[in-house]
Amino acid sequence: MLNEIYDECETKMSSSIEHMQREFKTLRTGKVTTAVLDNVKIDYYGTPTPLDQVGSVLATDATTIVVNPWEKNLLGDIESAISAANIGVHPNNDGDQIKLFFPPMTVEQRQDAVKKMKGMGEDAKVSVRNDRKHSNDKIKKLEKDKEVTTDESKSAQEHIQKTTDKFTTQIDSILKNKESEILKV
Repeated sequence: MLNEIYDECETKMSSSIEHMQREFKTLRTGKVTTAVLDNVKIDYYGTPTPLDQVGSVLATDATTIVVNPWEKNLLGDIESAISAANIGVHPNNDGDQIKLFFPPMTVEQRQDAVKKMKGMGEDAKVSVRNDRKHSNDKIKKLEKDKEVTTDESKSAQEHIQKTTDKFTTQIDSILKNKESEILKV
């Protein structure tokens, strides 16, 4: 019974870290990636559709992304969706494709990206702490229902705390690496 709680806690904490790393992909670092367009959706026949499902999205070099729609009549919709997404650049429509030219990041932009990244990291830590509380509540309920002894409950809560510490340390390590990646010119 306690092992199920341990496994569930560890799984939830792992998913918090995975979510944080997916969120990181929306941040701009020194080299531009197509992930900055992941949250951009266009109205494709009444359905909000990601850009990569209506055309090819390629990073041609460190500062340029090209969106080549499969249907040319979507160029205007794609252009307005990118403008509305406010990703920091204006789309250039040449009639065949849309090009996004990202200027090199300034020091202020890098610091702003680090600030956003730290906020995402803090959200992940809060999620991990919530997972810890949820698991500890389950353990306390087992103790209250006399399914585990007080010593087993105390030991189980210590195990959950060690797991929490492990994941918090992992988040801090990921944040440190990501910060150096963003600040590197």
